[in-house]
Amino acid sequence: MARQQRVENERAEAERELAEQRAQDEALQAYLDRMDTLLLEKDLRNAQQDSEVRTLARARTLTVLGSFDPSHKTAAMQFLVEARLVFRGLGQLDPAIDLYGAPLSETDLSSANLSGATLGEANLRGANLSDALLGGATLYKADLSGANLSGAVVTKEQLREAKSLEGATMPDGQTLRGEKTPNGPTFEEWLKSKGRRR
Repeated sequence: MARQQRVENERAEAERELAEQRAQDEALQAYLDRMDTLLLEKDLRNAQQDSEVRTLARARTLTVLGSFDPSHKTAAMQFLVEARLVFRGLGQLDPAIDLYGAPLSETDLSSANLSGATLGEANLRGANLSDALLGGATLYKADLSGANLSGAVVTKEQLREAKSLEGATMPDGQTLRGEKTPNGPTFEEWLKSKGRRR
């Protein structure tokens, strides 16, 4: 009897996970369809900074990112990067979509072009930013704890602006002190070890 109950519980859990996955897939597709409309019909990429279309795109983006699991956040961000909406393109003063305060924890942003992106106060805990281009990106008060920044193009000045780098893997591959790495250097110690170069 107990075995049968366990099997039924496992089946119910599997069905729940499948339903959640399907709901996330549908929400992602709906988001991508709406963004296509804003891009193609409302010229989102070239809209003015405080325009209604940009405000709408930002609100939709932050809402869906907050409801997605890491794999769906990654898919949404891949679309935004490839559509050139979150970094400053040629002739653009600012990105079409401002990611200030965005919930991007555990998102895979490896090798992403985030040059000039607005990531101030973003939650990037545990995000994979390896080999990402973060030149000119705003990281003011961004939470980069546990983030992987190995090979990322980012300056020490940008990193200084972050809220937290606890346990983060730095561009040179060194992991800072954190819960899982109690023997790592602090950010200040890491900076000193880099000297005045770069």
